[in-house]
Amino acid sequence: MEQPNLSQQAVELLEARYLRRNRDGDIVETPEELFERTASTVSETELLYGKASDKRRRRDEFFRMMASLEFLPNSPTLMNAGTPMNQLGACFVPPLEDTMEDIFDAVKQMALVQRSGGGTGFSFSKLRPKGDFISSTGGKASGPLSFMNIFDCATANIKQGGRRRGANMGVLRADHPDILDFIHAKSREGAFENFNLSVLAGDAFMEAVRRGADYELRHPRDGRVTGTLNAREVFTAISRAAWETGDPGLLFAGAIDAANPTPQIGRITAVNPCGEVPLLDCESCNLGSIDLSRMLACGDRRIDWEKLKNIVGKAVRFLDNVIDVSRYPTGSIEKASHGNRKIGLGVMGFASMLLRMGVPYDSDEGVRTAGRVMEFISAEALRTSRRLADERGVYPNWQKSIHGQKGVKVRNAARTSVAPTGSISIIADTTSGIEPLFALAYRRTNILNGRTFSEVDPVFLRCAEQNGLDPDRVSERLWEKENLAAMEEVPEKMKRIFKTALEIPFEQHLRIQEAFQKHVDNSVSKTINMPENASPEDVAGAFMRAWELELKGVTVYRYGSKSTQVLETGTEENECGKCAL
Repeated sequence: MEQPNLSQQAVELLEARYLRRNRDGDIVETPEELFERTASTVSETELLYGKASDKRRRRDEFFRMMASLEFLPNSPTLMNAGTPMNQLGACFVPPLEDTMEDIFDAVKQMALVQRSGGGTGFSFSKLRPKGDFISSTGGKASGPLSFMNIFDCATANIKQGGRRRGANMGVLRADHPDILDFIHAKSREGAFENFNLSVLAGDAFMEAVRRGADYELRHPRDGRVTGTLNAREVFTAISRAAWETGDPGLLFAGAIDAANPTPQIGRITAVNPCGEVPLLDCESCNLGSIDLSRMLACGDRRIDWEKLKNIVGKAVRFLDNVIDVSRYPTGSIEKASHGNRKIGLGVMGFASMLLRMGVPYDSDEGVRTAGRVMEFISAEALRTSRRLADERGVYPNWQKSIHGQKGVKVRNAARTSVAPTGSISIIADTTSGIEPLFALAYRRTNILNGRTFSEVDPVFLRCAEQNGLDPDRVSERLWEKENLAAMEEVPEKMKRIFKTALEIPFEQHLRIQEAFQKHVDNSVSKTINMPENASPEDVAGAFMRAWELELKGVTVYRYGSKSTQVLETGTEENECGKCAL
């Protein structure tokens, strides 16, 4: 068996969160054994459709692609596979209806999901507005935000899988009567710390923003008009709140509806905590990511398409297997998850790949590379899903789907997604998702029980050495808060390639997101990083442009808008969001 080549930070993360422990809290497995446990568990599905020899062969394939760090599944799969929990999914959307019984049942489902390491998304749009008359009690409704506080408090007391903090996405329609309260929900420091927030905006609302027109607010129970607001003023409030706090983001209902593979089953009104998986009520999804920086050949000069094709095929099979072998928090979640068999194969290390190839992230070639890579992955994922449909059958809701209407037999209603890959990208020692480098020198704060990790991008150090520079001296100057642009000894080509997230215009962030989204059937988690001196108008421009590009959602984060943040730059003048080589 191949020994994984792990960085010290990866080992520490695995020991803190992933490796099994005994009753005394002692670690009782190695990273290699973790991958063996995961591969063995996930390959059990082969016995449902094939022979014992198939299981052994797939087990070895799954182990090799994880141990080589070429592919890693979402954290719950690594944490829980082969344990009594054995809940392997990452993303869940429990239903939330407007009754006290349904609300607290949703809290219970959230707790069951989060204790196993999963994240939850909720649409609060069906809850009646604050002050609404309640006929059963004669009282008045407290509104969505009051119940969000209950979810937030519960999450604060649930540590995911006993190893990481819970996470939620809260969604509210733009035409809900309480929309302004929702927009400003995180204006007070410390409010809703366990939630990301997004406004679900329809095309009609965005068109009204363009015109500066009023739009109608509608009661969620019966659809009656309760008032009007000026769309542009609401949009400005969203943009300013995001500028101040990082929340809310925007979800675009038109793009989400257009890509819904099973519209006859239901309408999608919520997403998972980071927005990369739009899901119907009760659905879940499991994710996995290919490290693109390990998909290079010829001295990193070109993409190894044959290797990538091989990994995609194995990864899709792995993720489809997870659906069958996983245990689910509730019967309704299990039924919905099996009904559509959604998976989310994505990527990490995109920026690292570009850096190794010498391609600037903020270039036309960077955008073309993004599109080519994801188009290839999407095509191969579809090809594999069709082969699995021949072997194992189509997903149960296929006849009610867009695939069934077209006569296209596939195993999975959705196959691709781009996740943020926060933890697994640390394990793989690569850049997260499709983000550019955060900074050449940066600190990861408030992780692993409050610890801080300081890092200098390894690809930058290697490139510095290849250009005759002293890596130690360059690192020292970065930590002394010296701007890379001011280092005369650094070649201009390096300065061009190693631009970081806050140096990259938001338009380029969006172009990269668009290039991936065109070939992703779920969604794309992407943060539009902005420097501290960005304006609310810049945020508004990014939101509007994202809608025009037909993205499904967008999140903007202005550096320093939160008093605490996971990534902090090691430079002062060069407050870059993420490194790139």
